[in-house]
Amino acid sequence: MTPMTTEGAKTTTPAGSARRGIVGRLSWGLADQAASSMTNFAVGIYVARSLGLTAFGVFSLAWVTYGVVLNVSRGLATDPLVVRFSGVSDAAWRGAVARSSGTALGVGAAIGAVCLVVGLGLGGRVGPAFACLGVMLPGLLLQDAWRFSFFAAGAGRKAFVNDVVWGVALVPAMVVAARVGSVAAFVLAWGASATVAAAYGYLQSGIRPRVTGARGWLREQRDLGSRYLVENVSLSGASQLRAYGLGAIVGVGAVGAVRGAELLLGPFLAVLMGLSLVTVPEAARVLRRTPHRLGAFCLLLGGGQAAAALLWGGALLLMPDRLGELVLGGVWSSASELIVPVTLGVAGAGLGTGAAAGLRALGAARRSLRAQLFASACYVGGGLGGAALAGTVGSAWGVAAATVCGSAVWWLQLRSALREHHHDPIPEVRTS
Repeated sequence: MTPMTTEGAKTTTPAGSARRGIVGRLSWGLADQAASSMTNFAVGIYVARSLGLTAFGVFSLAWVTYGVVLNVSRGLATDPLVVRFSGVSDAAWRGAVARSSGTALGVGAAIGAVCLVVGLGLGGRVGPAFACLGVMLPGLLLQDAWRFSFFAAGAGRKAFVNDVVWGVALVPAMVVAARVGSVAAFVLAWGASATVAAAYGYLQSGIRPRVTGARGWLREQRDLGSRYLVENVSLSGASQLRAYGLGAIVGVGAVGAVRGAELLLGPFLAVLMGLSLVTVPEAARVLRRTPHRLGAFCLLLGGGQAAAALLWGGALLLMPDRLGELVLGGVWSSASELIVPVTLGVAGAGLGTGAAAGLRALGAARRSLRAQLFASACYVGGGLGGAALAGTVGSAWGVAAATVCGSAVWWLQLRSALREHHHDPIPEVRTS
């Protein structure tokens, strides 16, 4: 009996340890995104209450533009990092992070210069916000690069601490911005506090970003990076086009209303984005260890996120108007009308992220690009078509329908990719 017991212990312990490892890393991903999203949530609420619907719409345009630039950085720098350098040796990871973070810093400096020039040229209400965004982009992108680097190494706790530092630095910065009372001041406060966290990331990692290594990094990762760049930019670019188009068709206040509705889902979006930080590294680990379980892993992730979004949206529908006005001020009345379609859109996005993680882990960049381009086209078409037909509410319903259709395409592409991998498995993870 003893040999059987001993053998059983040997066979079950590694599996239990692997499960505990996954849960631990996912937990740190959720904790980190909770810190990050609470920071973003606080900024959004503070600006909405301080400046009103129109100024909040201007701030939202700058925010959406930042999202596009962030996805450029991720596509070129950190997405290839998490796919190919998750769970590798420390030496390989450190070398990759130095070049990856240097790439992110270079992207921030280059695009930031463009934003600065455009902002100074625009003037008016929007120009100063974009000029300040341009100044802050290098720090914002470097801070994000540290987060992905830590998760690639399985050190989610460091990413969490870094975002906490950002949140702490944000408090005095927001107080100063409120005294100034302009959109530009809030953009500077938000970016300056992120730069503090970016500097702390250097102390945490002990790795100096190598901007001079960016060219080599882009050359080595061009097979994934080029496709991820187009994929990411199509995603955030679709949001930007929808925001600009909505502002042109309905008015800048409509952009603020949509952003307000998204803020109401902030706590759930924290979960969604927190999982996204670790799902690709975890899916890559599942693929290496138990490839036959990748599909179920992705389905559990996507289905769980969709169900959670629907539950959160249901809770929002029960929220009293008095509480909503306390949170969003004058933005509440417009944002509350969008809760149902925005919730459905987020649920559709959550379902699709499970399939997206699987495609990234498989290195099926061509298929993920195909799915993302389709989803982005639907997003822009639904958002602007709905706005033309029925204003802000119509835009929200158009986006919800588009997101659900896009999610279906993501899963069809994952199913095909899994079949291809089963017949012709090709290792995608580099260790040197």
